[in-house]
Amino acid sequence: MSLAIIYSRTNNGIDAPLVSVEVDIGNGLPSLSIVGLPETAVKESKDRVRAAILNSRFEFPARRITVNLAPADIPKDGGRFDLPIALGILAASQQIPMQGIQDHEYIGELSLGGQVRTVKGVLPTAFAVNAAGRSLFVPQGNAEEAALIGELVVYPVTHLGQVTAHLLELEKITPQSGQLRRQAANYSVDMCDVKGQLQARRALEITAAGGHNLLMVGPPGTGKTMLASRLATILPPMTEAEALETATIASISDQGFSVKNWGLRPVRDPHHTSSGVALVGGGAKARPGEVSLAHNGVLFLDELTEFDRKVLDVLREPLEKGEISISRAARQATYPARFQFIAAMNPCPQGYDCDFRDHCRCTPEQQKRHRSRLSAPFLDRIDLQVEVPRLPRQDLQSGSAGEGSAVIRERVVAARERQYLRQRCSNAALDGAAVDMHCKLDATGSALLSRAMDKFRLSARAYHRILKVARSISDLAQSEQIQTTHIAEALGYRSLALFETAAQNEITFKGQEP
Repeated sequence: MSLAIIYSRTNNGIDAPLVSVEVDIGNGLPSLSIVGLPETAVKESKDRVRAAILNSRFEFPARRITVNLAPADIPKDGGRFDLPIALGILAASQQIPMQGIQDHEYIGELSLGGQVRTVKGVLPTAFAVNAAGRSLFVPQGNAEEAALIGELVVYPVTHLGQVTAHLLELEKITPQSGQLRRQAANYSVDMCDVKGQLQARRALEITAAGGHNLLMVGPPGTGKTMLASRLATILPPMTEAEALETATIASISDQGFSVKNWGLRPVRDPHHTSSGVALVGGGAKARPGEVSLAHNGVLFLDELTEFDRKVLDVLREPLEKGEISISRAARQATYPARFQFIAAMNPCPQGYDCDFRDHCRCTPEQQKRHRSRLSAPFLDRIDLQVEVPRLPRQDLQSGSAGEGSAVIRERVVAARERQYLRQRCSNAALDGAAVDMHCKLDATGSALLSRAMDKFRLSARAYHRILKVARSISDLAQSEQIQTTHIAEALGYRSLALFETAAQNEITFKGQEP
């Protein structure tokens, strides 16, 4: 009897736990069984492996073959174990040497002809293999992705015979180059395309400078979507750590990761028919949702009030904590979800001629129903709420353009640098103790904020978020201290009459009188 052990990895959220592929060949009727909590795609690998071995001109042992994927309490899915299972069978039957085979790890799906096909979730595997001090054999199509982990030795393979030739020292595989250049951010849009809307442009700059959340409210056609689509053009470049986190989440998602997107901030804009699971993640395999795919980037929800109220409320936890935990019967996963939330909505169902004042033709009941789609706790987590009014005709016909994205981005980058030198994080990421330390007010500013708290009945969460926004405004102004004017401007972004009504509707919704 012969036993071989080959190392591989499975995916569990953004982690890649080690899987030992143990292959035992013993006496008995010819058979191949796979144990160790394999799912359907893994169970079906026995037919792919047998055909791949035979078509690679090796002998498939006519004996009892048992494959154990250890540890047995972690579910294994996908075709990534085809290659290590095939190598384990060849090693256990002494067709390739055992010496040196455990210095590497292997992933890859096999075709019936022995070709090695690409798989998903390679980046977490590459990170874990590098930490374990081994090298990695991956399909050719995944080699560039795996090589993002600079110190890792990556062997790109196209065929089972190529791997065996390397292990037999007949023909060595050249390792994949790990040198990758960051793609230059080449956006097809620019902030200079936006005419007018000075207050909204200012709010967008503050949003980018501090990493805050923003809601724009106004009639259709006033530029809300246009503004939101240009936020990415004024955000600072990603750090290497942020780029790796973002690429890792994309790698394990259904969409996969493309190296051409390395270093580019993701922008996600799900449709308003999306479910709660689509937004925060889930399903039988606990996949990441839109909030995680937007990690270190932008999540934009257009037509906010068209989303189901319960769907919007599932965003409350990731907006507050910056991560989302998903629990299923067989799987549990925690994904990072630190994104900038941008939303746009009409002030009423009629929308067309509504400007918060005298032109709305909706009945009070229609307005109430429209605004009750947004709960008060959800609105409380949005730092800046700004009106985007209809532009005068002369502004639309004007040929003058505002500042371009490059100019605004310079100010945003300078503000972010001040924040990281002062507190090692963006202003939006400050916790309660850090807010008290870095967002101190003078007597005048403190009195102004106290009066606003009493007048608008603001929550403690709103209090801290106003201070964070004021801190971002002062950073843009290159001021060491938060001035009274900074507090006044921050308060102005939370004073829309629409949301005072929404807060009252929240009370009524719960069966109480406002």
